[in-house]
Amino acid sequence: MAPRHRTGTPRDPFLPGVLVVGGALTAGAVLLFSGVHKEEPPRPSAAHALPGPAHPAGPTVRPLPPSEPVRIRIASIGVNAPMTRVGLDAEGALRTPPPEEPGLAGWYGDGTTPGSAGTAVATGHVDTPAGDPGVFYDLGALTEGATIEISRADRRTAVFAVRAVELYDREGFPSEKVYGSSGRPELRLITCGGGYTRRTGYLGNVVVYASLTAVRQR
Repeated sequence: MAPRHRTGTPRDPFLPGVLVVGGALTAGAVLLFSGVHKEEPPRPSAAHALPGPAHPAGPTVRPLPPSEPVRIRIASIGVNAPMTRVGLDAEGALRTPPPEEPGLAGWYGDGTTPGSAGTAVATGHVDTPAGDPGVFYDLGALTEGATIEISRADRRTAVFAVRAVELYDREGFPSEKVYGSSGRPELRLITCGGGYTRRTGYLGNVVVYASLTAVRQR
């Protein structure tokens, strides 16, 4: 089927559609934009844009078997949040964490689990309908080399290193680049970002590209 594409009022979610093929996301990002915008969240620096292909060659850590993530930590921007499984709605669009829980991060539960072979996807609100910061408010401030830790139900912690942080216009979201899989253990974090208007909400999405670099046993 073709991807669904929806827009909403400034107090509604902006939910570009997703198409799921074999458990893989192949289109659109998802995230809430606020109704009352207090200030713009950080934008990624051009210095930390993706310098080459989304799936680089080279050594990698051995992938882990599937296990659900339970918590995400990003020390450099103060993130320490529980994770919840999110799926698709009736129209095939990826759901977000509940808007009344802006401190909760979501992961696409029908796709790759973080640390396993493939591209795992996690989402989070950039802010609330009142304009207060959400769990991924500072995602655009991440820099290359920053560490992302995801604790899993199997008592292992998957440690990822940020390779790049980019900002895309929502109408030109590069689905294949973001969601495509090389079979290596990778992670994408996605939230809203870019310019903002009260009529349309945020105009883009911040995407963090990260690769598995270590595994710790808890």
